[in-house]
Amino acid sequence: MSVVTRFAPSPTGYLHIGGARTALYSWLYARKHGGRFVLRIEDTDRERSTDEAVQAILDGMAWLGLAHDGDITYQTQRFERYAQVTEKLLEAGQAYRCYCTREELDEMREAQRARKEKPRYDGRCRTRTEPREGVEPVIRFVNPTQGDTVIRDVVKGDISVSNSELDDLIIARSDGTPTYNFCVVVDDLDMGITHVIRGDDHVNNTPRQINIFQALINLGLGKTEQSPVYAHVPMILGEDGKRLSKRHGAVGVMSYRDQGYLPEALLNYLVRLGWAHGDQEIFTRDEMIEHFDLANVQGGAATFDTKKLDWVNQEHIKVADAAYLADQLAWHLRKQGVDPEGGPPLTDLVEILRERSKTLVEMAEKSQMFLQPVTNYDAKAMAKFMGDPGPALLQQVRDALASLKEWHDEPIHTVVKQVAQTADVGMGKVAQPLRIAVSGNVVSPSIDQTLRVLGRDESLARIDALLKHLAQ
Repeated sequence: MSVVTRFAPSPTGYLHIGGARTALYSWLYARKHGGRFVLRIEDTDRERSTDEAVQAILDGMAWLGLAHDGDITYQTQRFERYAQVTEKLLEAGQAYRCYCTREELDEMREAQRARKEKPRYDGRCRTRTEPREGVEPVIRFVNPTQGDTVIRDVVKGDISVSNSELDDLIIARSDGTPTYNFCVVVDDLDMGITHVIRGDDHVNNTPRQINIFQALINLGLGKTEQSPVYAHVPMILGEDGKRLSKRHGAVGVMSYRDQGYLPEALLNYLVRLGWAHGDQEIFTRDEMIEHFDLANVQGGAATFDTKKLDWVNQEHIKVADAAYLADQLAWHLRKQGVDPEGGPPLTDLVEILRERSKTLVEMAEKSQMFLQPVTNYDAKAMAKFMGDPGPALLQQVRDALASLKEWHDEPIHTVVKQVAQTADVGMGKVAQPLRIAVSGNVVSPSIDQTLRVLGRDESLARIDALLKHLAQ
């Protein structure tokens, strides 16, 4: 059996973190088994579905690198197929037209509550043969009334539900539009889906879907002879123990790009929210594919920890290809209003800042001193380091630097060290005035790296600017 998984979001908003994890698990399982991963947009909710939301989902999937196989399926383009299957069920006696009015249904449920019964449709139209004047019927599926439906769940184990607890589900509304649970089954059957990996908020839908599956299979309407294998993944909680939502901050995938996270890092973090491979924390994409197994998905809810995500992101920044990071850095610099053109190579900035940056936003902020002139000097730093003998030391190190034949880390470091030794002061007494000159404050990578990346001409020009400022 060739594995086919799917990601089937509803386009009513952005691609959120829970959906991204579901997509990742489905993508990994298909890739691990050499199967297919398909994308289906469940857009039958016409009031809430928007083109903007569809694009947000596609953008999120593209940024994460979760490429789907084949064309995207849109449910709104399959209404004719749903109608055909509905007609087949009606012809086979597996579905019927229900003419009950809303008032009758409300009355029925109130009576059931009065008898302390679970409110449910009682099947009163199952045997009705005549239409009812003035009422447009819905179409209901004939659910089995005997026995149990068993969900074979890879994550949760077997879940048994008595069919007597399930009423006859509406599969087509009075205006003819199909309902969610029906569309899902027809789509999964037509697409040959073998494994359904989704959030555990869908568990209650699954017994109904399995019964519809079996009815369609019995009618010879599917590509398979059995319903898919299910894996219902526990929800993701915020740090307050409540279900992750907008109130917890950035839950849309693209907002994490804006905050400076690498897609590889976010995927790495998401795969570990409910799955483990020994004690390993950091995974490449290939390692995730190699090791992922549904059997190791945990049954308990996972908590989203931003500090852990920061750590994972920094670990990926530390080892990522410099040219790749430079491209990402350029995007963030422009977003901060800084033009990276004409400055030091961004790959050089990446190399000296990657160990000091948890996010690309942070790296971009630290990069600005290399790309923009110093326009003011921190008052506290000036007061601490630019009193006597600061200016004299700055002049001495400036002259020594100007005479260097090679502008590299080691000779720059040697000059700073020699000036400090000659003046019988600590290296900080020389290095900190240099930092103020080239950055405006005392925060930067090592002074030799900072000067080397700035370049000889720019470094000396900035030192001269501070000396001129001091002389005024």
